[in-house]
Amino acid sequence: MPAEVLSYFLKNRDQRLRLAFQVVLQCAPFLKGLKVSCVISLEETLYEGLAELLRDTGISYHRLSCSEGKCLVLFYRPNELERYLNSPKIRGLIREYGYVDMSLERMLYRLYSRVDDFAKRGMGFPHEIGAFLGYPADDVKGFIENQGRKYLMIGYWKVYSDLTKARMIFKEYDRAKDCAVNEFITGKSIREIAVQR
Repeated sequence: MPAEVLSYFLKNRDQRLRLAFQVVLQCAPFLKGLKVSCVISLEETLYEGLAELLRDTGISYHRLSCSEGKCLVLFYRPNELERYLNSPKIRGLIREYGYVDMSLERMLYRLYSRVDDFAKRGMGFPHEIGAFLGYPADDVKGFIENQGRKYLMIGYWKVYSDLTKARMIFKEYDRAKDCAVNEFITGKSIREIAVQR
């Protein structure tokens, strides 16, 4: 995508247009149903526009942190994310971080608390956030065990296992991004771009 197009939308004075484009650009694989969730950092002034933007899409959002005029926001479809977090491999992984027998709402509150705690201590993000973003459990474990180093490849996440599968997924994500952005540029709304579940 030409840099001029990106710049036009991301620097546009129309906050609603800027917010919609940012969500489409950064959440395309999620919007197209390829991911269970996504997280983006957006201007705090844009956060209030999310309710209208996502109305009638089936997409929920949860603010994980807010500081220095920026908000970190998790987007998800509640049933899909809860089902994913309760899959055996992921459940075993997040249990180690205190997510034991919890509803999705309580898991999100715990994640919010841990993100906030890590931010206050200048420690980045809690490692289990990768599980909430749909990264493969083996790659989340690999990241933790290797402290973010010794990865096989870096793309949408750091890959520690099944390089072939990760490459295929990354290509699907790239295609979803191209598709979603092109749809947006031709005038489609988030409701029209997002896969309905």
